[in-house]
Amino acid sequence: MSLEVNLGKRGNILEVGPENVSQVILSNPVLNEGELESLLKDPFLKAQILPTFFSIRKGIEGSLEKRLYKLCEAADEAVRNGAQLLVLSDRSDELDATKPAIPILLAVGAVHQHLIQNGLRMQTSIVADTAQCFSTHQFACLIGYGASAICPYLALETCRQWRLSTKTVNLMRNGKMPTVTIEQAQKNFCKSVRSGLMKILSKMGISLLSSYCGAQIFEIYGLGKDIVDLAFCGSVSSIGGLTLDELARETLSFWVKAFSEDTAKRLENFGFIQFRPGGEYHGNNPEMSKLLHKAVRQKSETAYLVYQQHLANRPVNVLRDLIEFTSDRAPIPVGRVEPALSIVKRFCTGGMSLGAISRETHEAIAIAMNRLGGKSNSGEGGEDPIRWSPLTDVVDGYSPTLPHLKGLQNGDTATSAIKQVASGRFGVTPTFLANADQLEIKIAQGAKPGEGGQLPGKKVSAYIARLRNSKPGVPLISPPPHHDIYSIEDLAQLIYDLHQVNPRAKVSVKLVAEAGIGTVASGVAKGNADIIQISGHDGGTGASPVSSIKHAGGPWELGLTESHQTLISNGLRERVILRVDGGFKSGFDVLMAAAMGADEYGFGSVAMIATGCVMARICHTNNCPVGVASQREELRARFPGVPGDLVNYFLYVAEEVRGMLAQLGYEKLDDVIGHTELLKPRDVSLMKTQHLDLSYILSNVGLPKWSSTVIRNQEVHSNGPVLDDTLLSDPEVANAIDNETVVNKSVKIYNVDRAVCGRIAGTIAKKYGDTGFAGQVNLTFTGSAGQSFACFLTPGMNIRLVGEANDYVGKGMAGGEVVVTPEENPGFAPEDATIVGNTCLYGATGGQLFVRGKAGERFAVRNSLAEAVVEGAGDHSCEYMTGGCVVVLGKVGRNVAAGMTGGLAYILDEDNTLIPKVNKEIVKIQRVVAPVGQMQLKNLIEAHVEKTGSSKGAEILKEWDTYLPLFWQLVPPSEEDTPEACADYEETTSGQITLQSA
Repeated sequence: MSLEVNLGKRGNILEVGPENVSQVILSNPVLNEGELESLLKDPFLKAQILPTFFSIRKGIEGSLEKRLYKLCEAADEAVRNGAQLLVLSDRSDELDATKPAIPILLAVGAVHQHLIQNGLRMQTSIVADTAQCFSTHQFACLIGYGASAICPYLALETCRQWRLSTKTVNLMRNGKMPTVTIEQAQKNFCKSVRSGLMKILSKMGISLLSSYCGAQIFEIYGLGKDIVDLAFCGSVSSIGGLTLDELARETLSFWVKAFSEDTAKRLENFGFIQFRPGGEYHGNNPEMSKLLHKAVRQKSETAYLVYQQHLANRPVNVLRDLIEFTSDRAPIPVGRVEPALSIVKRFCTGGMSLGAISRETHEAIAIAMNRLGGKSNSGEGGEDPIRWSPLTDVVDGYSPTLPHLKGLQNGDTATSAIKQVASGRFGVTPTFLANADQLEIKIAQGAKPGEGGQLPGKKVSAYIARLRNSKPGVPLISPPPHHDIYSIEDLAQLIYDLHQVNPRAKVSVKLVAEAGIGTVASGVAKGNADIIQISGHDGGTGASPVSSIKHAGGPWELGLTESHQTLISNGLRERVILRVDGGFKSGFDVLMAAAMGADEYGFGSVAMIATGCVMARICHTNNCPVGVASQREELRARFPGVPGDLVNYFLYVAEEVRGMLAQLGYEKLDDVIGHTELLKPRDVSLMKTQHLDLSYILSNVGLPKWSSTVIRNQEVHSNGPVLDDTLLSDPEVANAIDNETVVNKSVKIYNVDRAVCGRIAGTIAKKYGDTGFAGQVNLTFTGSAGQSFACFLTPGMNIRLVGEANDYVGKGMAGGEVVVTPEENPGFAPEDATIVGNTCLYGATGGQLFVRGKAGERFAVRNSLAEAVVEGAGDHSCEYMTGGCVVVLGKVGRNVAAGMTGGLAYILDEDNTLIPKVNKEIVKIQRVVAPVGQMQLKNLIEAHVEKTGSSKGAEILKEWDTYLPLFWQLVPPSEEDTPEACADYEETTSGQITLQSA
């Protein structure tokens, strides 16, 4: 990735010439005052400073608009006079109360759009010299709307002031804080901004800042058409909002604070990040959590009414606060409304991983949902099999099976009905999949779209590491979700794989509420998913950095409306259940979502609050004071929750829904789902929301042909007739699985046969678990295998393919063996030909793969424990690997071992070209010097030759002493002290070298 930017005039890139190269190149877009000064003096750039203040002496109406047009004309004139750099600046020696600064993003956007419309944009670059930019999001917005560089002068001034303050000086003097110079303090600020920009680019899948500059990859909430057309032309703003005059008033109200007599001595903390009394309103706040705890712990309806009242009186906080219910029917008695126990079956809890939250919280939530008949979600990170059987040993609320929980009953089950498959595949084994009621594919998190989950190292305890097949103390990062889900076809394939391994489980796909979600939802429905989950931005997570969860995602009200309407328009709404989550707190939210078209409703943070969370907002530090989001034993012991608290909460929510249905005159939820005519804009006396246009949310394109209950109760979508069913109906195979005997079969395979062996593996896993099968299923296939061949294999399955295979061979395999070889006498050299596709062994947790030939790109991505030998691989091999061992007997592509935190790789480098291709951020590159490592390498090559007849492997073994020094070993830090990687490994007391299983 690169943050490099070019300043100056740009000619036609197809014409080579000296006028195209006279540009100034900056290594990054964050300038300090000195660098800006030197740009202003550059004789080629002929920089022109354009002040960005507007005067309100003649009244506020129209003042901002007039000044913006003048600014654009001044920019136009400067460019026509040869200025190749425009510096938009709100710096001034004399600030004036009647001359506020134009919001810098508005100024940059307006000049950028104006120059484009007049064909002058390529003649110049825009730099913002501003006090209004200090967070990474603000930098990203300025760059995304046309600025090439930013000098954040007030932020830099603040760094200097902070360093010189008495408090900082004392902290440094007393050794409470590392000593830094003034220069270093400013450099640290700039460095963190650069890292933040990199993070934002990577979320969007963009590698160069020059591609992000002016790309406008934003969605706008709350700005009216006049502002958007002037400065942000082309960005989506579906609900309208502020006019230019209102924005001028807003700007002024902030500006005048600096000039009043009683200007505060200290700057206000507005509580944007953490709740502050008197600061910005937070949906989850201390008062709300206290009221909720009181209601659920005392099982008091009056206390729940107080909680309800608190929510009803809150300031306008989310879009649905601008809408209220209306009905032309007379109210009916609550007794006629469907019972609460039927409503709670539509409730789910959010996908919070065990790791982000503690075992106690995770299990208490699961038990509560199972008591109600709702659904809890495992989150990413697998699940302990001990939780899958109902408890039968409970005495006085305690069970020896789950000794850390209280308030249990016999018959309780701690299993999560929804088991999540995320991009990291942590804990995803065949048994995990086979024991699910529903499987959820997490494409993205509502709270931080574009990023994979992340778990800080201190939260990875020995227990968490065991469930995730990783190492304690090593941070876990899931790849950004686009690694195997680049296209809708790849997603459809994963849906197919999951239907294959567990044909009884409905498959849901979790999408983020943003403009364009309707198109994606239609693709997901056509890809055969059973459920689409729409996730709003209000979600929070127990392990996320703050910069990830601000300014990302959109309101579920818009995402749900777009998905529901697009699916209806395309005749697909009956195929899928729509589930929605993000900041749900009460029955009012449930009924709102129902009227907008949702069938099921997800509760995340509020479920944690009901079990005891006190909103300390330090989840990511592992120091949660009540043990809800910590892995530390002594803090987990303080966990106050019991499953009954959550059961009470959901029953209260359901009763609230019943009361509202009765008030509206409806007997069941089915009758209101999708009926937007029950909604109308609410009268809110707020200047800022006067011009919001909610007609999009209130519009209606029709209703599904079936009721919500019929849609929810339909059969699981099927993969149709598959080769695995033919094999499973074969008496010999069935007998081998039932009685743990050996069976040998030969079968022809064609490329339409996808995910072959997945269903057999699921059947074995359901019956015997991941390691309990003592029989052997030996299958030999000949032909060309479709995608996901041999996915989710379990131990005891030995699969041989004579021919070739498509992408995803051995995806998620947990054991067994896969051998792929070309036909005999193929007419080409096998080691030079690609014989398996991309992304093989993705998320594998065991087993062995031997390939006589080359593999495609992303070979062994997120491999946890599998061993593999191949004769060449494409780009990005061993990416995000956390365990296992990969041997490559040939050339590899670039970016090897990116994000690899565990496992070992041995790569043959005959022509000395490997070193530049390795991503050196984490791994160390060394020759194979440890005797144990040499033994491991030789044993794997011997097995490879024996199973595939590889001539390349045989040659290496024959000339072992010549070839061994040509192998490189790639070693991540967590493997440096293992016998395979460390030449002077200490022998253990018994004198035996302990062999680490790869």
